[in-house]
Amino acid sequence: MPLTDEALTEAGEQLAEVLERRQLTIATAESCTGGWVAKVLTDRAGSSAYVLAGLVTYSNGAKTQLLGVTEKSLNEYGAVSEPVVREMVAGALAATGASVAVAISGVAGPGGGSEDKPVGTVWFAWGSAPGDIEAVVETFPGDRDQVRRQAVFYVLQGVRGFLENS
Repeated sequence: MPLTDEALTEAGEQLAEVLERRQLTIATAESCTGGWVAKVLTDRAGSSAYVLAGLVTYSNGAKTQLLGVTEKSLNEYGAVSEPVVREMVAGALAATGASVAVAISGVAGPGGGSEDKPVGTVWFAWGSAPGDIEAVVETFPGDRDQVRRQAVFYVLQGVRGFLENS
């Protein structure tokens, strides 16, 4: 069953409550989701208390220029990889001063997939310092919209879990 806007809103509300309760701020560094995580978080009134910035770094050039992702990582591993999302989180933390940052880079489709990284492959990372970053990869079924919705939902839940367990 496809994720609804209501499910995304609820996941955003749950993360917002944790951020507010702990007086933390967040920055997003998004590629395949195109700012959707930041959108969900800022749909809530009062979100300026916890959302510092949302960076849509869709191109490799934006990843290097805005987030400090290295050319070496992009060339060696590709944009959809663990090293790149880790560097995206570190860059978002450095650029914004947020308490926590999240990063997403994936292949939403319908094209662009490969044998190693089929359509639906999405790398996620979140963390509060360069030495405290978690990264995970998931492969989601469905069309472009479904992959992106699942990615947004996954990262909202993932960073909430990270914060609740730290």
